[in-house]
This record gives sequence, structure tokens and C-alpha cells, in this order.
Amino acid sequence: MIKSYVTGFGRIGEQRELKKVLENFWAKKATKDELEKTASILKKRHWKYQKDAQIDFISSNDFSFYDLVLDTIITLGCIPDRFKGLDGLELYFALARGQKDIKALEMTKWFNTNYHYIVPELNKNTKFKLNSQKIINEYKEAKENGIKTKINLIGPITFLALSKTNDGSCSFELLNDILVVYEELLEEISKLDDEIFVQFDEPIFVTDFGDKIVDKILPVYEKLNSVSKNIKIIFATYFEEALKAVDELVKSSIYGLELDFVYGQKNELALEKIAKTDLTLFAGIIDGRNVWKSDIDERLEFVNKISTIIPKDRLVLGTSCSLLHVPFSLKYEDKLNKDIKSWLSFALEKLEEIAIITKLANNQELNETENKIYQENKNSLKTKSTSTLIHDKNVQQRVKSISKFQREKDFAERIKIQRQILNYGILPTTTIGSFPQTSELRQVRNAYKKGLISKEVYEDDIKDYIDNCIKFQEECGIDVLVHGEPERNDMVEYFGEQLKGYAFSKNGWVQSYGSRCVKPPLLFGDVSRPEPMTVKWITYAQNKTKKIVKGMLTGPVTILNWSFVRNDIPRGEIAKQLALCINDEIADLQNSGIKIIQVDEAAFKEGYPLREVNVAEYEKFAVDCFKLSVSSAKASTQIHTHMCYSEFNDIIKTIEAMDADVISIETTRSGNELLKIFAKVGYKQEVGPGVYDIHSPRIPNTKEILNQIKALLEVLPKERLWINPDCGLKTRKWEEVKPSLINLVKATKLAREL
Repeated sequence: MIKSYVTGFGRIGEQRELKKVLENFWAKKATKDELEKTASILKKRHWKYQKDAQIDFISSNDFSFYDLVLDTIITLGCIPDRFKGLDGLELYFALARGQKDIKALEMTKWFNTNYHYIVPELNKNTKFKLNSQKIINEYKEAKENGIKTKINLIGPITFLALSKTNDGSCSFELLNDILVVYEELLEEISKLDDEIFVQFDEPIFVTDFGDKIVDKILPVYEKLNSVSKNIKIIFATYFEEALKAVDELVKSSIYGLELDFVYGQKNELALEKIAKTDLTLFAGIIDGRNVWKSDIDERLEFVNKISTIIPKDRLVLGTSCSLLHVPFSLKYEDKLNKDIKSWLSFALEKLEEIAIITKLANNQELNETENKIYQENKNSLKTKSTSTLIHDKNVQQRVKSISKFQREKDFAERIKIQRQILNYGILPTTTIGSFPQTSELRQVRNAYKKGLISKEVYEDDIKDYIDNCIKFQEECGIDVLVHGEPERNDMVEYFGEQLKGYAFSKNGWVQSYGSRCVKPPLLFGDVSRPEPMTVKWITYAQNKTKKIVKGMLTGPVTILNWSFVRNDIPRGEIAKQLALCINDEIADLQNSGIKIIQVDEAAFKEGYPLREVNVAEYEKFAVDCFKLSVSSAKASTQIHTHMCYSEFNDIIKTIEAMDADVISIETTRSGNELLKIFAKVGYKQEVGPGVYDIHSPRIPNTKEILNQIKALLEVLPKERLWINPDCGLKTRKWEEVKPSLINLVKATKLAREL
């Protein structure tokens, strides 16, 4: 009989309960007991939902206070020396957020998602020491609630592949040492039950780099598999195909193999090989990364096809990846258009889809509730295929008519004009855009949305915030100002709310990192801009100062990558629609007197395919769409862009091809290593490497920032450097931001005298 599984489940809570208690804990408004009580309630609730959906393989150790890679660092005891003297939750959160004079570990994107993980920091002298407490306790906790779970672990090969060394050594030199700890962990796990399933997440093997290290799979997993006969190992991959890994795993004696058949359709090519072994196939057939309903009949047909190759008693159906990447439930979405809501499926609804498909594949009769869901699935897909909400002929025609992607002059000519007109000096200072989003500010926006205050009252409050923002920046001495973005809830949602073709959930939150949650808008149809989106508030701010105020826009690729995107047309076509909207906005801003416009592409790298064979297609539409969006800018209008945590070594030429005048990037946690690639390739445009880590509550002092700037000056000439924080300041508090920016300006003034 075919069974069911879920790769992993979200942990933030259906009402962001974990976020709230975490932030209260950090603010010393909640105790450790309150934090742990909330965690226990959430785990119990999430396990129950999966049990009620008749999921056979439910996970434990998929819950985390911050990040599962960070949890693995704690489990393996590989703590950098600078954190010595700390323990417990103080150590845990210091690793993620920093503490006083202790810098946090680096943070970057989890493969090609908007989820961030904490990067392990190793060196050739790193020692490992097992701390299995969380894993053991969570398994026991689930069992007390009547659920025997599979235990989720980050696999040792992926852990080392995602690690960074601070001494130039290769992380894989530590493979034997780390395996000793994994073996100890499995020995402890083996004592928990007569039979225990352990899922090792090894997504590194859906990448080209993973293909180069497949020779490590067999020796590692045969060794782990030999620890105890009562442990059944599931080797899990997701996000793409893993054919070369399968070639190794079919030689192994492990229990199961998880493959993604949504984003890794080529995995079908491995079915015959798997069928000739004793491996159980965990087939990811339900999209764990997007929010659209699965076509149950189409998925069932696919399962029936698989089951002619893989015996049903060796087939388990589930999600393509962890449900961490989608919102919790549709049950709170009472304001969504009925048709649009009928096309959606969040985490709980995906559990229902798995249950129904599993039953139908086993020729079992659906109960009344399941049959109703099944019929609604069929009906909603019919309405979606013909809906006039989705298709706009005018937008489609405009995309077909695109003829211009270039600005009117090349960079060398533009920058001469800009420097003359804008008259900024050496090492100009600026910020990335947003300033602290206070609780009072959020309350004002919410009250206005709910009709509790008038437009006049709302706008007066927004103006007061902008006035204070401008005043502080002028007093602080920042050169190029921003308006602080008080009117914006989110850098994508704000724009989506003003574009046709978008819808918005009420409670569609997903975790980005730690307590940081985002609510991606729902891009369901052809996109157009009915009217200007930012001109009113940017020009208001500009009229309050003689200094230059940057216009702040989100770029088309980031809007695309940070939305839940329709899946009926190519993403490149959707990006062009978005680019035309930004193009129109830039024209309106510069015609209103705005001289510098920042088009953020924070998620540019995030959208990269995991396989090199697919990269050229993505780069083509991503670069073209950025250039299309800024092609309305005059030579005298300076275009900035910003990119978040990314590795740029492999895409530096692509960034150059985007042809922005200034790029700002996050570099504080990685030092100037990231910047060296800009110097190595002879990057000609201007660069603003971050010198203030905004993902930590730490306040950097003047000396620390000056040292950061000195390190930057070793790589690039001061004539081409801007000084700015790593990212926007919306998540920080004013009492952190003000002294930090004052120190930033002081340090810059000292650097100008060097």
C-alpha cells in the first residue's frame, strides 16, 4: 500500500506565535519558560494537523527557534572561539544575532529560496562535540502526543558543503571528524524505539557542485547505515533533480530516497534504476514552494504512472520540500476574491491534497469531506483556465511591442554627467531605504486600512514620520537621504497592492529568517500599473530638504521572486510585465524632479536555477527586465540597485551587464572578501558595500566602522565607493539605528582624511 509523508513543516505558527514570543524574549518581556511553552504548543498543534490528515511519516526536529542549520551547529558543537563563555539560549541567539562586541555568524539564502540559514564557520582545528538534547527531547515529546516521528537531520555532506572556513582550508577535510559525531547521534537515537526513521536532508546534491562530490555519498551513508539495524535512513533531496546522486544511492543499503518531482521532473529518469533496488521512493508530488492548488487528477495520473514502475509498498507520496515555504492555512482568508481563493492551497490544504491522492492511488473510497474537496479542486481549476481576472490583452500586446532595453548613454558618459549634476564628494554616505517600522507606525497603517482613521489623519502621521526622518539624516550628516518608507508594509507587497493582477492574503506569512516573516503577494494574472505608486511621498520628502532624496523602488525580478507567482505562463514573460510598470514609475519620478532612483534587486541571485544548464535562460530575462525597467531613466538620473546576501563570484559579469550606476551589497559579516571579485574583474561602476550589519541589534562603534571602510579601501578606490548599511533599517529600533548611523558618518569623515 502507498503511504504518505511531509518533508517538514513550518514553525512560525498560524498567527506568527513564535515570532511574537521570540521578539518578546529578546526584549526581555518574555521568559525562557514562556518561549519554550509556546514552542511546545506549536509543535503539538502541527503534529496533530498532520496526524489528522493521515500522514504516515511526520517529522520531528523540523521545529527551530531560529534555523535548522544553526540547530545543527549546536548539535555538532562546532562553535567558533569568539563565542566561548556563552551557553544555552544566550549562545544560540548570539550565533544568529551577535552580542555586544561579538559578531554573529554569516547568514545567506537557502538554495534558491527566500529562506535564510546561518552559515557554519569552521577551520582545520574545529572540534566537534555532540549535543543531542533537542533532537532526543523532541522525538520523546511527539511520542508523548501519540505520534512516532521520523527525525529530520541536516546531512553531513550538505552541512560541510554549506559551511565556510576562516583559514582557507577545505571543510571536507573535517568529514571523518564530523561523521564520528553523527555516528554517536545515531547511536543515541537508536535507543529511542525499536524502529526509527531518520531523514537526512542532502539538498546539495541537486546542484552542479553536488554532482562533483557524489563519490562521498556511498562511504558516508554506508557508514551511517551500519550504526544500528533499527535505524532506517531516508536520503532527502529537493528543489531540483538529483540523478547523479541516485546513481550512487542505488548501490547503497539505506531504506529510502526522497526526490522532488515538481521542480526536478528529470528525476523520472531514475525510476527504473530505483525499481531494481530495495529502496523506498519518497516522491515529492505536491508543490511545497508555491500556493496554487495541485491538479489532483493530473497528480494521480502521475502517481499511477510511477506505481507501474515502483511497487506500491515501496512508494510514499508527499511534498516536494518542507512546507516551511508556504503559509499555514486558508481558513483566515475571508477577504480574498472567492475565485482567487478557490485556486489556492496553503500548508494545511496541501496535507488534504496528499491524503486524497494517496487514498485514490490505493483505490480507497474518499469520505464525504475529502470528496467535497476533490470536487472543488476540479471545479476551481476549470474556472481558473477561463477567468477574465487573469488575462489582459492590453498588457500582453504591450509586452509583445517592447523594443528598447538600453539607456541613452553608456556608463562612462553617464557617470561624468551625474557627478557634475549631483555633486557628491568622496565616499558619499546613504542608507538602503527603509527606517525603523515602529509599532506606532504599523498601528497607523492598520487603522487606516480598516477605516478606523481618516485619510487626512493617516497622511499627517506619514508626513510627521518623513519629516523626522529627513531631519535626523540632515543632523546626522548623511549625504543622500531617503524618506524612510513609512507608508510601506513590505518592499514587494506595497507595490503589488497598487498593481493589477495581484491579490493579497490576510495571514499568508512565511518565515524568512529567525522571527522575520514576510507575506508574499499572490501574482495571479497579467500585471499593469494603473497610476504612480511612489511619486507622492518621494516628492514630499524631496521638498523638505535641499539634499538629494533617493526614489525607492523594488525591481521586477525581486517582485517576481518574492511573490507567489502564477504557474501558467513563463516567468520571463511575467517579469517583463513587471518591468514595464517600474519603467513607467521611473519616468514619473524623474519628471517630478527626483535625481537618484534606487531599484532594489535584493532577490536577483535568489532566483538563479540550481543547475548551470538553466542559468543562461534566467540571466537573459533577469538582466533584460532590469534594463527594461530603468531604460526610461535619463543619463543624468543616477540608478542605484541593492542586492542582499549573495555570492557574486559566479555572476559578477551578469551584475555588470545590468548596467546600474551604483550597486550596494551586504558585506559586513563576510568582510571585504565578497568585494574582491569586483576588483578582480575590473568592475567599473560605483559600489556601496555595507559597513553596518543591520541583522544584528549590535551598535557598531566608530572605530569598528572605520576599520570596515579601511578594508574596503584596500580593494576598491575611494572615488568609486559609497558608504552605507548592509540593508534597509526597518527591522531595527531607533535607539539602535541613530547611534549606528552617527558612528557611520563619523567613521566616513575620518576615512576621507586618510
